[in-house]
Amino acid sequence: MSVINKIRERSGLAVGIIAVSLILFIVGGDLLGGGNLFSGNQQKVGEIAGQSIDYQEYNAKVDELREQFQQQTGRTPAEQDLVQLREQAWNQLLFEIAYQAEFDKLGLKVSPEELIDMVQGNNISPAVRQAFTNPQTGVFDKNGIISFLKGLKNQPPDRQAAWAAFEKNLVAERLREKYESLMRLSSFVTTAQAQKEYQAQNSKADLKFLLVPYYTINDTAVKVTDSQLQDYLNTHKDEFPGVNSRSIQYVTFSVAPSKEDSAALYAQIKSLARGLGGAQNDSTFAQQNSDVRVPLYLTAGEMPEQLRASIPTFSPGGIYGPFREGNTYFIYKYGGSKKDTSFTARASHILIRPTAQTDSAKADARRRAEGILKQIQAGAAFEALAQQFSADGSAQNGGDLGYFKNNGQMVKPFESAVFGATSEGLIPRIVETDFGFHIIKVTQPKTNTLYRVVGIGKTIEASQATRDEALRKADQFAADVRTKDAFDAKVKEDKSLIVATADRIPEGASTINALTDARQVVRWAFEDKTDVGSVSEPFEVGNQYVIAVLNNKTDKDDVKVDDYRAELTAKVRNELKAGQIMGKLGNTTGTLEAIAQKYGAGALVEEVQDVNLATGFLKSAGVDPVALGRAFGQKPGKRSKPFAGDAGVLIVETTRLTPAPAVADYTLYKTQLQQNQTARLGFYINEAIKEAAKVEDRRAKFY
Repeated sequence: MSVINKIRERSGLAVGIIAVSLILFIVGGDLLGGGNLFSGNQQKVGEIAGQSIDYQEYNAKVDELREQFQQQTGRTPAEQDLVQLREQAWNQLLFEIAYQAEFDKLGLKVSPEELIDMVQGNNISPAVRQAFTNPQTGVFDKNGIISFLKGLKNQPPDRQAAWAAFEKNLVAERLREKYESLMRLSSFVTTAQAQKEYQAQNSKADLKFLLVPYYTINDTAVKVTDSQLQDYLNTHKDEFPGVNSRSIQYVTFSVAPSKEDSAALYAQIKSLARGLGGAQNDSTFAQQNSDVRVPLYLTAGEMPEQLRASIPTFSPGGIYGPFREGNTYFIYKYGGSKKDTSFTARASHILIRPTAQTDSAKADARRRAEGILKQIQAGAAFEALAQQFSADGSAQNGGDLGYFKNNGQMVKPFESAVFGATSEGLIPRIVETDFGFHIIKVTQPKTNTLYRVVGIGKTIEASQATRDEALRKADQFAADVRTKDAFDAKVKEDKSLIVATADRIPEGASTINALTDARQVVRWAFEDKTDVGSVSEPFEVGNQYVIAVLNNKTDKDDVKVDDYRAELTAKVRNELKAGQIMGKLGNTTGTLEAIAQKYGAGALVEEVQDVNLATGFLKSAGVDPVALGRAFGQKPGKRSKPFAGDAGVLIVETTRLTPAPAVADYTLYKTQLQQNQTARLGFYINEAIKEAAKVEDRRAKFY
């Protein structure tokens, strides 16, 4: 295999490297002096506000967080956990250096007295409340925190260190809250802004437009040159920022369990079913033999579909399954039921949202909801109307919300309506919430029955023989294709191989499309020795081997046409199409219908009523700000000249303008804008501080 061959070919070189390394280790201090191969910039993982962050300093923080993770979870962090811990460590450094500088400028501090108040005083921190709340009763125990602090000096050093870190985080979070509060108080909305928003939402227009979509001209009929693409890039640089990224194509060789592996697992699960049935301590038996954790008590809604369908046949001690879910077989033993303290139900809904937060808009939404309710009561299909009218994401599922508990998962009016119903069926009234107006159908009435089901799940895993065969195929492919041309020819020849593409992968990425632990592939793509056209050796990623070819590199300091070729081509092509369409439209006198007829195939004439500037949708033209601006900027009865829009060339004719009614108070719209600003404030602050600190992140070179 090519990997083994390369090891053999380089074995002599490896011996030489080892010998040199030993010499450097023995005499390194004298030979290299103060600056060795791994000093200076080689150990720099980044820079924040002019302060260099070296590898040892950063890694010490990661190690500290790793220890905390292990103490809290009782397990060693997996690779995905480590990715999050490294990000958390970096954010801590960003806070300690960049944020702290801003706090110092403003004199923001958290005094010892304030910290005591946050931990055991009158203004307990939410984090402390969460940590010392009884999970059974949901009640915060202030005496518990005081008792804990009194006994802390007798705790082991690691527990004391963990508490010190917890308090440090409390102080950091309080400082951030103070800073963001100052920023929030400095953010305001003027009456003029609120008035503009009011008019955008409530001014209405009826308009008629002619649209010639760009797609009516075949892309192949429009030639786009590199010079045109470069000109467009030069004049629209802000739209195409430079980034360090790589684009690859790759094929995978799956280590999927074979039929033999599946048969062996099925035989094992049947043997376990007999053991589970006869086990005196069935829960212990399950824990010892299950690959996945299965809760001991489940509501009907929490059960997988196949087990839930078996509920009518449940009998104490009965074994149910095996049921297959993906690559895992499950068996269950039923052990009776009990009553829960909360209820579970299942329901579907149709949500009708008001178009604006005004009394008239709400009244209109209620009328529409009541009309839909009457249709359902007259025999119309609830699911079909949900798909057609509901403004909620559940619409694609016919309005189905699945199972939920009466513990605040749903807003109060909705929850009260569902759990107030005593049987399944349509609730014969409209329910209003902050989201709008709901038509609700209870599909499974409330129940508080908990079923004791001891479960064992065994996952099908590929045998070593299966893994060896997948590696043999991947290694042979890698040996046969050492260039991009060879890669392309091979995948064209072998129809069983599927080529995937990943564009603009950032240097710090750990996932590539559906490959969730592909850090090694990303690092290969960013190595200096990896040129465009290079083909990788097989990488083991999860349950498959990946072989990649590097298609493109981008540099944040040197934006090229190839970095955005597809996007630039689409933009320039549409500009050229717009010119052709306008030339063919020629004289635009007469009705829009006459102009469309004269133009020929592809020209559309459409009308819209009561469109507004804030959320205007122009049917086939979509949401087009330029078209909306033209419609509201001209007097009724006037028509625009042909212009290039987002979807094609348009001519807009305004038939009616209805200005927003005069109001004396714009408080509602001020509040809306202020809430929108506040919701984004934390993100804006973080980005502004990072920009001011000139953050340089080089961690991807190390991990």
